[in-house]
Amino acid sequence: MEYRVLGRTGLRVSALAFGCGDVGGLMVRGAPADRERGVARAIELGINYFDTAPSYGAGESEKNLGQVLRALRPSVIVGTKWRLAAPDLADVPGAVTRSVERSLGRLGLERVDLFHLHNLIGRVGDERPLGVARVLDAVVPAVRRLQEQGKVRFLGVTASGETGALHRVIASGAVDTAQVVFNLLNPSGAYAVPVGFPAQDYDRLLVLAREQDVGTIGIRVLAGGALSGRMERHPTAIPSVAPIASGPDYAADVAHARDLEPLVAQGHAGSLVEAALRFAITGDALSTVLIGCSDLSHLEQAVAAVDKGPLPPGWGQVLKYDIPPRAT
Repeated sequence: MEYRVLGRTGLRVSALAFGCGDVGGLMVRGAPADRERGVARAIELGINYFDTAPSYGAGESEKNLGQVLRALRPSVIVGTKWRLAAPDLADVPGAVTRSVERSLGRLGLERVDLFHLHNLIGRVGDERPLGVARVLDAVVPAVRRLQEQGKVRFLGVTASGETGALHRVIASGAVDTAQVVFNLLNPSGAYAVPVGFPAQDYDRLLVLAREQDVGTIGIRVLAGGALSGRMERHPTAIPSVAPIASGPDYAADVAHARDLEPLVAQGHAGSLVEAALRFAITGDALSTVLIGCSDLSHLEQAVAAVDKGPLPPGWGQVLKYDIPPRAT
């Protein structure tokens, strides 16, 4: 397993990280023995970052991860999140404190390593989206107090929302990490895309993050499963997936993924899933890549793909849109 530095945090994280979310579902709906085997096998394979949130299974993900961590007692990095609802805006420090304390209770930890704001972020707005000014003037100071209390190590954001607003937050120097959508269907976080690109243009947000020494965590690298090129869902996975910053619906993302089959046919990868995972670790855009699993075989396949390393030269020429090389 390759390890990379997570920006200014200085943490060395595995190139592949273990997502405990609803999409794959293992840590939400999997059997207890399967959850413990999954986490144990991930650690055995060198994965050292585990990502969860209170919203995953209404607290089940955090609770289940906590049970496994207490059983295994590994030395790992744990990240969770919180989301401000409209009533929370009257007392942001109190809301943030209550959220982290509930998360720590479910996880059985005294401190969480990474704490990510999970709201959409916009230029202005309350809750959906949460305006930049409120993020910087209310959220950041609230988390800083939690850091002083030893409950949180580093502050991050889930970089979803308006592109310009996300750039402002990253450029502010106030956050340590960012979770960014980055996949073969939408590579705009690191690469320039043409005018009329049929998805959200993140305007090379990952490049800005690198310049600001913000640790970057890739999310939706398989587009919620669409980059398998299949409509069928695993029984443990969430039954339906809403796209994030890609197509209008899951079926459209699957159809677009099938357009990428030449990556496999021309020998760049053994499958679409392998191509997607190796694309995500190509270059230095991301510190780590989150994958969600439905069963142990998904984990094994993901690690095997990442162990093959970045995509070979020439992969960009296969795509239907031209992606110029990222500036160094």
